[in-house]
Amino acid sequence: MKRFSPRLTAQLMAAALLMCSPAWAQAQGWTLAKNEDGVKVYLRDVPGSRYKSFRGVTLVKSDVATLGHLQENLRVSCAWLYACAQMRLLKYSDEAIWVYLDTKLPWPAAPRDMVLKVVTQDTPDGGMIRRLQAAPDYVPPVTGRIRVPTLSGTWQMVPKGPKLTEVTYEMQGEPGGSVPSWLANQFVVDAPFESLRMLKVVAEHQGISSPGY
Repeated sequence: MKRFSPRLTAQLMAAALLMCSPAWAQAQGWTLAKNEDGVKVYLRDVPGSRYKSFRGVTLVKSDVATLGHLQENLRVSCAWLYACAQMRLLKYSDEAIWVYLDTKLPWPAAPRDMVLKVVTQDTPDGGMIRRLQAAPDYVPPVTGRIRVPTLSGTWQMVPKGPKLTEVTYEMQGEPGGSVPSWLANQFVVDAPFESLRMLKVVAEHQGISSPGY
């Protein structure tokens, strides 16, 4: 995977420390929406969009390598990622991977799918950042699915001890088509909360098989 330069990684590490503070979150327009089971979910308005962005934060009793493997094994990843019906690898390169994700959303939302370009960078503190970007035209449309046109986000893992990692999951996007306001408001809270809650369960109690895409 593509790595950052030493200067840029140092800047990112400093920024990560700042982002951990509640004062920083408030200054950036984040509002705490849920705080339960060790998972905090923040929401923020996005200019020009009807949909809020979300930011979920939790501490997991696991190391960065284990959490990374739980994401890289797509079968396992789909089991703990909220509303995931199927994930499959489309392409792997030294620069990035491209992943197809089929969703299962509650009625009355129509089924959606997305193609994500994922770039992984290591940080100097032993952590990891994965950057996700929608690539809607990477594969042709799938019958019966609405392709998510716009999405960007990050998974950030910061080691806090030998077996303790702070995980931050942040995302914003446009789902395409029509989504009821109540469902959109529910999704931006449930997606980070349930994903992080289940990741904690899998990482802390179930263990993993050998990693692989």
